[in-house]
Amino acid sequence: MSSSPYVELDRATWAALAERVDQPLTPTEVARVRSLGDELDVEEVRHVYLPLSELLSLYVQHTGGLFRATESFLHQPQEERTPFVIGIAGSVAVGKSTTARLLKELLSRWGPEHPRVELVTTDGFLLPNAELEARGLLQRKGFPESYDRRALLRFIIDLKSGAEEVKAPIYSHLRYDITDEYVVLRRPDIVLFEGLNVLQPARARRDRRQRLAVSDFFDFSVYVDAAAADIRQWYVERFLRLRETAFREPESYFRRYADLTHDQAVAQAESLWDGINGPNLAENIAPTRGRASLVLRKDADHSVRWVRLRKL
Repeated sequence: MSSSPYVELDRATWAALAERVDQPLTPTEVARVRSLGDELDVEEVRHVYLPLSELLSLYVQHTGGLFRATESFLHQPQEERTPFVIGIAGSVAVGKSTTARLLKELLSRWGPEHPRVELVTTDGFLLPNAELEARGLLQRKGFPESYDRRALLRFIIDLKSGAEEVKAPIYSHLRYDITDEYVVLRRPDIVLFEGLNVLQPARARRDRRQRLAVSDFFDFSVYVDAAAADIRQWYVERFLRLRETAFREPESYFRRYADLTHDQAVAQAESLWDGINGPNLAENIAPTRGRASLVLRKDADHSVRWVRLRKL
């Protein structure tokens, strides 16, 4: 008998779990959720993400049954069930944003009731650039200390407390800063909460009392994984594509990179990875992989090679 707390399935075995489920997305819809640089097609959706969405749908349904059983046990009706929250973690450039958008599309189509699914990213909870600069943290953007942790925790607590309306700030990747806009959540059924460090454990208090962490309120969590060398290469490739597209926008924070030569752009991307994103992955993000309910492990070609699911 295996002593591992996980069930690990190779790609073929995992894909077979949903072989009788219809593929709900068209190639056009798949292309729409795909981030720049990601290699995602209809086959990958069918083999990897369709089984995952079916599993998550089962978790959502059975959590609803537990809610009703708890109502019966307490002999009193409870307030409306709170949203089922799914945390999605992983490195910059690993494809977690694509995973989150794709799961939003798939989960919203499960079941006759078509659950209301919302997606929130932790980017909106980054401290403003001016504040990061004042604290000497602008070059550590994306590290745990660069976020407004109180706002993050307050948001997730309000969400899981059943608040009628919860607001999440919106981040502009073009401007590389938060905006004054918000996404408003009005009692959704499912919330996907995506970010680099969403699986971080709580920080210790000076008085040794235990703090709360955002991940304490997750019903399920996914970690998108790959070899660090592969992610580094994907980051450089994405930087080169952005140099030809978004970086050329007049209002882009990274406009200064648009006119770099190819070799200069590669050197700049490697410097940014080696100085910021690589250390953040090694020090803060990768150590949280073991806290995830499920791990998607990608190969060098971006395809998922195996899936590891925590046993119940």
